Amino acid sequence: MRQALALAAALLSVWAGLAPAARADATLTTLDTLDQSRGWEAVGRLNLGDRGFCTATLIAPDKVLTAAHCLYDSATGQRFPVDKLQFLADWRLGRAAAYRSVRRAVTLPGYSYDARNKLDRVAHDLALVELDRPIRQLAIRPIAVAGDAKVGEAVGVVSYARDRADAPSLQRACHVLDRQEGLLVLDCSIDFGSSGAPVFILRGTAPEIVSVISAKAMANGKRVALGAEIGRQIASLNAELASGDRHLVQITTAVTPEAAPAATAYPGASPGAKFVRPSAP
Repeated sequence: MRQALALAAALLSVWAGLAPAARADATLTTLDTLDQSRGWEAVGRLNLGDRGFCTATLIAPDKVLTAAHCLYDSATGQRFPVDKLQFLADWRLGRAAAYRSVRRAVTLPGYSYDARNKLDRVAHDLALVELDRPIRQLAIRPIAVAGDAKVGEAVGVVSYARDRADAPSLQRACHVLDRQEGLLVLDCSIDFGSSGAPVFILRGTAPEIVSVISAKAMANGKRVALGAEIGRQIASLNAELASGDRHLVQITTAVTPEAAPAATAYPGASPGAKFVRPSAP
């Protein structure tokens, strides 16, 4: 039987806050022009009030997929009010292709922000965000959710991060190193702000999402990315969103291009990194 990678370290919630600049990864392609971003317009920034941002992806005209921990303020451990969340589809160089406020947001059943078992938290680190209005622009096509990826299979990631907050970057080829209890271990390049980024696979003519970036870690002495497997859990997320209006918050203001926040580091924000040493599952 294949021996599982020993995950030994710093599971870092990678929503973007005030942090030192990081060196750019040579394997990343910046999607800062119309031609470069074509096909990836569904990926955008989920702004968390004035506290930072995560990456998120449109998977239906009115639904955005991201990481569950993005909905929590690391300073307080409390959920962000949904009327403070804003989705900016295809955010590039100060403008987005579409701006939307948030009506509701739900996490995967079983997710606990302060769970003692950090690896279990990663495996459940999924959230579905309902927008206040659908995005029906022809240029912004939702990305489908696929089944699970296999160990050794090539995947890619499109993400924003602390050193690429003005435009997303594409890593076309990284790999699934291991699967452990509902999570994927990846050799993809991520940083603060990459939380919620879609891990995609090309099995046809269009990308399909197989995971969502949750955290950084160390495995066998190497830096890795961790993401929740999504294929078998998307139905639970949709059911949670359809279960009623208990998550509903009245929207009082619309987001417009003029009102959209600039892509800057946010004063007082913190990445909320916690160093742990979980036992291998």
